[in-house]
Amino acid sequence: MLLVCVVILLISLVGCGTADASDEPRDERPVVLTTFTVLADMARNVAGDHLRVESITKAGAEIHEYEVTPSDLRKADRARLILDNGLGLELWFAKFIDRIDAPHVVLSDGVDTIPIAEGSYQGRANPHAWMSPVAAQVYITNIENAFVALDPVHAADYRANAAGYRQQVAALQAELVTEIAALPTNQRALVTCEGAFPYLARDAGLTERYIYPVNGDAESTPQQVASLISFIRENQVPAVFCESTVNGNTQRRIAAESGAAFGGILYVDSLSEADGPVPTYLDLLRHDVDTIVAGLTGAAGGTR
Repeated sequence: MLLVCVVILLISLVGCGTADASDEPRDERPVVLTTFTVLADMARNVAGDHLRVESITKAGAEIHEYEVTPSDLRKADRARLILDNGLGLELWFAKFIDRIDAPHVVLSDGVDTIPIAEGSYQGRANPHAWMSPVAAQVYITNIENAFVALDPVHAADYRANAAGYRQQVAALQAELVTEIAALPTNQRALVTCEGAFPYLARDAGLTERYIYPVNGDAESTPQQVASLISFIRENQVPAVFCESTVNGNTQRRIAAESGAAFGGILYVDSLSEADGPVPTYLDLLRHDVDTIVAGLTGAAGGTR
């Protein structure tokens, strides 16, 4: 009899546990899927609490040649909307979008693009337009309009969130321009590993130079290295930089041979984890602006 009572008690406890788990509230908000973390954060700032925004790729991922996984497809099955950058950035996205039903919006639509000047992608639009605080205004507006169309009931909130977010981005643009304007003209140069900063350079009045034009051309040639060293020496460029997703050894060698400092790491394609240096898009812009300004003004204490 005692054994029967114990069994009944255990069954009732298990049943209670199961009931408690099923009572947990489900997130019924419409799911919006983005191709990478930067776009996800921008979208969350506009969405507020009304939409659940998720990124296909994770923090720190290489987004140019990402490999789609079965879990990505399962995410997409739940999505009401997908947001991508466009401009040929997500080379894997065309195959991805063909396999799902959700509509998608290209966030770079309407941006004044800059063509890639050299290499195998010469003539194509440089895809890194979100790195421009000016172009980011277009991204935010495209997100705003997409959310209003998806969920018109909360249109006023999306409009207000987008307006406030645009103001924050514009403030960073003003800071960048003011800081760079104090530099001697010949030293207003942004020298990086990859040519991912033409839009930011245009915003700030900087001359952009790099080892190779896009991530896919990451094998530098002796001619590229020599040309960059000559440019740095001739213009007395104070510091050079490299992106977080790129091996910076060549750039450090260029810094050593040219006499410039290695000014630090810049973030472009991905946010960091929440406890990292750039957990949000605004943090990414602010980190890059601060790193560039500190390097070019000699305040960075970079390595030589």
